[in-house]
Amino acid sequence: MILEMNGKIFILDDEKDIVNLLILNLAKNCFYTKGFFLPQELLQALQRTIPDLLILDLMLPEIDGMELCKQLKNDTRHKNIPIIMLTARQEETDKVLGLELGADDYIVKPFSPKELVARVKAVLRRGKEVRTAGLINLGDLLKIDLQKYEVSDASGKKIVLTQTEFKILVELAQQRGWVFSREKLINMIWGDTIYITERNIDVHIRHLREKLGKAGKLITNVRGVGYKLAE
Repeated sequence: MILEMNGKIFILDDEKDIVNLLILNLAKNCFYTKGFFLPQELLQALQRTIPDLLILDLMLPEIDGMELCKQLKNDTRHKNIPIIMLTARQEETDKVLGLELGADDYIVKPFSPKELVARVKAVLRRGKEVRTAGLINLGDLLKIDLQKYEVSDASGKKIVLTQTEFKILVELAQQRGWVFSREKLINMIWGDTIYITERNIDVHIRHLREKLGKAGKLITNVRGVGYKLAE
């Protein structure tokens, strides 16, 4: 029997034990995986192949993981690759910075292999869910193409969003005027398989508003409740 692969995942971590552990557990879940120990090795591989997801360690030789994430998100060829940050740092400021640079999730060492696999599946699932046919027009301000996974402003200029930012925008836009609590947004986007704090939602919303420019004002905060997209 031939097993269908769930996706291609690249892993960058300078700890060989961590890379081997991830490869083993992801392979058990039918993911094709390839590990790298140096940033330059990964960058060379990305010139040949675009993976479905990248697991990126924060503490790296040669270049900081945050800087590498920023570099990839500013590259046209690599900006849409979902990234999960993997690090021993537990400070909230590091988590927030990683999310602001475009990472889709953040896992602290030591971690449960089962939890990491669940988070990988959740990030990939979010990407598939938004690729359904349809267009959403927000007046003359924004056009959301659900099939092409693109957002354009009034002039037709593309606005680059992470998968998580795009999913939040779609959820709000599909039910304009409805108020979504932070908890509800977390459940709709990540599900109940992983732990995400309400602070994470605030970071994504803030980043989304900044990227949308004038249209960002449509996303309003309902004090004590959550967020909505204005009518």
